[in-house]
Amino acid sequence: MGAGKYDFDELTDRKGTNSVKWNDLKNRFGHEDLLPMWVADMDFKAPKPVIDALNARVEHGIYGYSYLEDSYYNSIINWYKRRYHWELKKEWFVFTPGVVPAINLAIRAFTRPGDGVIVQGPVYYPFYASIESNGRHVINNPLIFGNDRYEMNLEDLEKKAREPTAQMMILCSPHNPIGRVWDREELKRLGEICNENNILVIADEIHSDLRYPGISFTNYATISEEFAQNSITCTAASKTFNLAGMQISNVIIPNRKLRQQYENIVEATSSPMPNTFAAVAVEAAYNEGEDWLEELREYLKENLEFLKRYLHENLPEVKVVEPQGTYLVWVDFSKIESDPARLEKLMLNDAKVALDEGYIFRNGGDGFERINIACPRTILEKALEQITRAVRNYQRNL
Repeated sequence: MGAGKYDFDELTDRKGTNSVKWNDLKNRFGHEDLLPMWVADMDFKAPKPVIDALNARVEHGIYGYSYLEDSYYNSIINWYKRRYHWELKKEWFVFTPGVVPAINLAIRAFTRPGDGVIVQGPVYYPFYASIESNGRHVINNPLIFGNDRYEMNLEDLEKKAREPTAQMMILCSPHNPIGRVWDREELKRLGEICNENNILVIADEIHSDLRYPGISFTNYATISEEFAQNSITCTAASKTFNLAGMQISNVIIPNRKLRQQYENIVEATSSPMPNTFAAVAVEAAYNEGEDWLEELREYLKENLEFLKRYLHENLPEVKVVEPQGTYLVWVDFSKIESDPARLEKLMLNDAKVALDEGYIFRNGGDGFERINIACPRTILEKALEQITRAVRNYQRNL
């Protein structure tokens, strides 16, 4: 990477830090000697202003109960106004300890057991668990894949939205794992369908800051006042600034009635107060982390180009679905092995690389792997070398 304030090539040993990504491999995959390229956190240090703010808070020495001050809200309000031209109001915010808990709470607040929740598969697998573990059922509005690109199936959505049990839709925007950043017209039609059928939209926009050059993002609730009043937006600094372990997210609910219903569920489930360090980290990130983010986005773009070039030169049968956003790349290995069990075995036992297997995202995920490229390029290169060797050996032994 060219000269910059931050060195994303720096290798930082994360072992021995209770890292789910690096230290929980045996428990999750049955192997310890794996190169982890799976769960969505980055192998980069947080912005220096965040580290400095946390160090100052540590030095204070007292870590009692915390609440969110106006300066916290203002840091987020200013970020969204500056980067998205979205005028947020402090009273719209509801604190939750993460976006997945936020979605679970929304399902409990606005649906009943037996109701249906629409998702667009293949999609982020905790959505399925959140729906099913709460006694609701998944209504799949499958994405259309063709010419190496995914599109919404809006005709199918019209049918699914009319199903008697359908009450809610979880919109993944940008979409995980396929990396699409939905354009305004797609979102507008989706919203029209949902509003016409009284389907509440839960917009998971956690990856919105992580877009590739030339790609713009539309916050769902900014399309119209009608959309804002029939939606809940889940946001967090965790993906943007690598702060997932802080366990803090912000749910944006402009509709006062919906917000009160949601707050009632949050209170009933005794959701915890903010972590002592979380608000400090988030405030510093939004106020002083913008230059870090811009350098990060450039580095991720370079990693993406490296991945594409490496696979084209060494494994041309493997196809990358070009992402518009996120640092998670959806890669089609189906010409190597379409059986999900055999493909998983190939990656774990032979390549010694831990990936998120396509089948866990359901609905068309078989034969795909999700690769996390938010790491120093040397780690990415090593993972690709291991995958290439394993695939070549596999093909020779067929």
